[in-house]
Amino acid sequence: MAGDARRDPPGVQDAQPAQDVQNAQDVQNAQIRAMRREDLDEVMEIESTAYRAPWSREVFLEEMHRGWARVDVLREGAEGALLAFVNYWIVADEVHVLNVATHAAHRRRGLARRMLAHVDEVARAEGCRYLTLEVRRSNHGAIRLYRRHGYRPVGLRPRYYEDGEDAVLMALDL
Repeated sequence: MAGDARRDPPGVQDAQPAQDVQNAQDVQNAQIRAMRREDLDEVMEIESTAYRAPWSREVFLEEMHRGWARVDVLREGAEGALLAFVNYWIVADEVHVLNVATHAAHRRRGLARRMLAHVDEVARAEGCRYLTLEVRRSNHGAIRLYRRHGYRPVGLRPRYYEDGEDAVLMALDL
């Protein structure tokens, strides 16, 4: 990457800070575990409302069987409602985050932050040195979330998404 990695790529800027709303009870009672086949319907419900081009059921089933891929879910209590999920790959000394999504009824309660913190813990336990992800250039809320978590923009992937929108590549050093 050319230039100063601490500077934002052209056109990437943090949106105005939003009020930090967190429902501590949701976060305290929630439990993270590996996704199971029986979680698929609830994951698909979240996926279909969170993304413009949601992944198919088959993609999630494939992810569950890849040795380098992990899909973890966050539930209310041991078997309560599925609140959020995260999909990430562990490749050599890097974790690449593919999806972080929260159920629409439970957004802005700190659940995505909890999922990101979980991935950080896994990355450290696996001896990884950094984490990466892509995010839509127009998704200022997600960019703000990732920045608050310590990610920094390190580049752009032009026309990365099916609709031609650029992706901001972000990284977090451990």
